[in-house]
Amino acid sequence: LKLQQAKPVLKYSRKKPLEPKMSSSLIRVFKDYAKMPVATESFRIVEKCTKKYFKQLWNDLAAFSSHAGRKTVEASDVEVLMRRQKLVTDEIPLHVLIERHLPLDYRKLLIPVAVSGNKVIP
Repeated sequence: LKLQQAKPVLKYSRKKPLEPKMSSSLIRVFKDYAKMPVATESFRIVEKCTKKYFKQLWNDLAAFSSHAGRKTVEASDVEVLMRRQKLVTDEIPLHVLIERHLPLDYRKLLIPVAVSGNKVIP
């Protein structure tokens, strides 16, 4: 008879799981706008700022939807938030921002377009 050797027992620590780091696409965008070398510490600061910004953004969107008596955030809530942040005004409507900053694929999804046969897409 062969003696079976005991398998080593793996110990798992109960440390707080690591939070995901800043996405590579966000780093790339940040580097493109910076147009100069950026220190590694700067990325950590940008990551903290973006987390705080998006947390506040989602809190505002949740407040707008709950104020309207809904449990779902809708496009109108996003437009109200953009008006509040002065990104959308009477002179610069949301469609203009979409056309300026988004590629054609996304523009087609967000802006209704009339096609032949009297159909509107989307």
